[in-house]
Amino acid sequence: MGRCASDRASRGITISICYIRHSPANNAMPVSLFQSVSGLRQEFRATFRLALPLVIAEIGWMSMGVVDTIMVGRMKDSAVAIGATGLGQSLYHSIAIFGGGLLLGMDTFVAHAYGREDFEDTRHSLINGLALAFLLAPPVMLAISFWPVLMEHFGIGGELVNPMRPFLSALNWGTLPLLAYFALRRYLQAINVVHPVMFALISANLVNAFGDWVLIYGHLGFPAVGITGSGWSTSFARIYMALVLVVSVLRVEAKRTSTMGPTAMRIDFRRMWALLRLGMPAAGQILLEIGAFAAATALCAKLGPVPLSGHEIALNCAAFTFMVPLGISSAAAVRVGHNLGRRDFSAARRAGWSALALGTAFMTCAGLVFVSASRMIARAFSPDPRVIRIGALLLLVAAAFQLFDGLQTVATGALRGTGETRTPMFANLIAYWLIGLPLGYLLCFRLGWGAVGIWIGLCLGLILIGSSLLLAWHRRLRPNLAEAMVSE
Repeated sequence: MGRCASDRASRGITISICYIRHSPANNAMPVSLFQSVSGLRQEFRATFRLALPLVIAEIGWMSMGVVDTIMVGRMKDSAVAIGATGLGQSLYHSIAIFGGGLLLGMDTFVAHAYGREDFEDTRHSLINGLALAFLLAPPVMLAISFWPVLMEHFGIGGELVNPMRPFLSALNWGTLPLLAYFALRRYLQAINVVHPVMFALISANLVNAFGDWVLIYGHLGFPAVGITGSGWSTSFARIYMALVLVVSVLRVEAKRTSTMGPTAMRIDFRRMWALLRLGMPAAGQILLEIGAFAAATALCAKLGPVPLSGHEIALNCAAFTFMVPLGISSAAAVRVGHNLGRRDFSAARRAGWSALALGTAFMTCAGLVFVSASRMIARAFSPDPRVIRIGALLLLVAAAFQLFDGLQTVATGALRGTGETRTPMFANLIAYWLIGLPLGYLLCFRLGWGAVGIWIGLCLGLILIGSSLLLAWHRRLRPNLAEAMVSE
């Protein structure tokens, strides 16, 4: 017999415990195979409809970095330009995306509230999420500003650090609008409004590409400032993205029959703390994951500009395919959260499994593309044959972990929809930092395998994370297991 119990634990927070017990009555009335397949098919379609615009949005997000890499790759010293830009982007994102990850608690809070049709509470999370974004921006920007000095102490040569320094400074000015964009996006997608998110990122690519053309090479009367122009262009594109979502939220709220009450508009430090408490493990997971690839980038930088450029090509391509399961992961968090908000336990399970099927199917295809067209892909980034050779070889390693990258990403989103954010964090800590990176360092520097050794370590880490999070999701929502889910 299905049962749900709720306990108002503190002001604004509800701990909901839903579980299913098997009883003779249940055994006497089994769900037919046809009904199960039909329900899974319906959930698959619903997940796909929500995921598709988010996938396009994530591809749009990644496209900005790819366009930046291609644009600077046509400068005079291609290897140094790609290496410095890629290193700066990796270092910037390792901290900025951590700040954005602290807002991931909005996925669970807003989706659960929307599922139970508590629209006042969804707005309350939006206001406090935005307030949190503004509070986070100064410390995030300060932390990013220390990267060039740390890289010098780490032993990265001046040929990379010197051009990276002004690029990173320009990129840093887009941090506040980036965090505001994250908060607005989490709200919109959790209330099933995803097309503005897609539009913002697609059109932002046009803003970024135009800015690159003007500022990198000097057109329309502007001076040519090289890769620093790429940083300014990205910052302008992020301001544009935040403004698009502000307009979208205002339009959504204007169409609602109810107005924002005093509770929704109130700055509530308890709500902010609740968001942070749920978001901190999720942000920790992101920091550990992005930090692992940033550490791999720094290790490759010690090998010189050519291996670093090959690494950046493979990393850009792997990150590009990663955007598809990342979009599906966001949809999984929302669909699972909505169904748990409605106390529909079986539908929440179907939502998670259908999202996992979508993610793994795409990443299997991506791996096959990497295997069959590795040199062709690498050649699109750089004309240097040395860079092409290393980039193509690393793409073959990336092909080996595509399936597991899809599994871990979508499973993380599905678990976040239930309020579980700690397991992915610990999985990333152990697999990347205690196993993958040490192995990569050993293969690279002790055995002389170079950048390939580092990537083999990353590959092993992803295999371990994908397998463990798939098992965690299976155990999280087993029909005969009681689970605690945090909702508004």
